[in-house]
Amino acid sequence: KKASKFGNVIIALTRDAEIKKYKGYVPEIKFIHRKEILQSFKDVYKVIPCNFIITDKFLKNLKIDFLVHGNDNFNKISKKKIKIFKRTKGISSTIIRKKACKNLKK
Repeated sequence: KKASKFGNVIIALTRDAEIKKYKGYVPEIKFIHRKEILQSFKDVYKVIPCNFIITDKFLKNLKIDFLVHGNDNFNKISKKKIKIFKRTKGISSTIIRKKACKNLKK
């Protein structure tokens, strides 16, 4: 919603193999289903596949003006091409994953 203030929101969604490569696990929800969920949000214009690390070249090739990211950003983007937002407290895939595992053990 915050990103939509800058224009059309295009979500660069990390491919499953990239998540496995960089985080060491296979995502619980496959790419195709994560994409479907994200496309259902009213402020989302389009969802596109991406690598784990986003670069200026990626943005340029797709004619994307800005990368909007949480303050845990480590992508290789020039400062003028990035908009950083504070992460939403208590919301992260790591927290959700830990809670799900804890509930399975009950």
